[in-house]
Amino acid sequence: MTRVCTGLRSRTWILDGDVDPLDALGPGGFAWFAEGFGLATSGVAARVAAAGAGALLAEIAGDDPLAEPGTGPLAVGAMGFDGHGQLVIPARITGRTAGGMCWVTEIGPADDTAEAWPAAPLPPAPGDERRRWTASVDEALRRIGDGRLSKVVLAREATVDLGRALDAGALVDRLRHHEASSFTYAVGAYVGASPELLARRRGRDVLSRPMAGTVAQGGEAGDDRRLAATLAASSKEQHEHRLVVEDVRQKLRLVADGPTLAVGPDVVRLSTVAHLATMIRCQLRDPTVSALDVAALLHPTPAIAGVPLDAALATIAELDAFDRGLYAGPVGWVDARGDGDWAVALRGATLDGSRARLVAGAGIVAGSDPDAEWDETEAKLAVMRAALTP
Repeated sequence: MTRVCTGLRSRTWILDGDVDPLDALGPGGFAWFAEGFGLATSGVAARVAAAGAGALLAEIAGDDPLAEPGTGPLAVGAMGFDGHGQLVIPARITGRTAGGMCWVTEIGPADDTAEAWPAAPLPPAPGDERRRWTASVDEALRRIGDGRLSKVVLAREATVDLGRALDAGALVDRLRHHEASSFTYAVGAYVGASPELLARRRGRDVLSRPMAGTVAQGGEAGDDRRLAATLAASSKEQHEHRLVVEDVRQKLRLVADGPTLAVGPDVVRLSTVAHLATMIRCQLRDPTVSALDVAALLHPTPAIAGVPLDAALATIAELDAFDRGLYAGPVGWVDARGDGDWAVALRGATLDGSRARLVAGAGIVAGSDPDAEWDETEAKLAVMRAALTP
């Protein structure tokens, strides 16, 4: 439900000295840290369906002396795997540019103390997850074998209880330092560090960096090099990656002025896994198309759903034994100029008191093995398990 934005005003000012935006994260607020840029929010000026965020931002009067990507009024949040989530225009945004300039934006009238995304209790922990996973992968392989699917991304959940209260801000702080090459985010109690850029828009320039094809990292530097070479040479992983790149390029052609340019795939090494990744760039034909519009156009990619899309989504709905919620949906921000960053909400955890629910997925294609795919999800879950138990 969109809240009508009448009379909202925005004021942005530059701060003296250096500040850590994370110190300003409010209860149930939003945080984003990537490539030296960071912001955190508190309070609520408006809530809006994702489809209406651009129009609402355009109604807000005010000044922005920085006029840089991410400054001024923003719509922030996550759309969820189903692509229909609610975004928030925060009452207060504290940010820091990659160059070290710090600022605050206030938008009002607003509820300065409202929780943007109130916490919700987690369901009971799943049982016999390994057996369910094996059966799901086997069924997916049967559907691939009879031609109904080329690829489907199945997911599984894991619940941990640390016996102590978990704090979103503290978890963000650990992730932004330990997973510095990723996009660290918090959407209320959902916190993570995703390596995958879905859509970035700066003026008419658009960038996407899809990832697909995964191998667990080794314990020694030599192991990492060997495993990365295996990933680069694997026909299965290359095929899985190629499906994603072709899908992203095809969708971007709908809004691109001229060709889409792809560079890669390259092997991207993270703390527990390595991925194949390709940089895809284009220029927008219509400069009013926002980063949020591009993210909505690209989501869901075969990296988190499958091919063909309709059959993959139907298989996920049938074989995944839980609601994905925010997992694997777009997460990020868009400003009033249409610039923004949207990542795929991966490597995340939903916090509830002392408990956390983690989710990880794996792409199932011809030749997949249930045990190997389980091991891949374990490697992905290891990021958040390590962050939760420093």
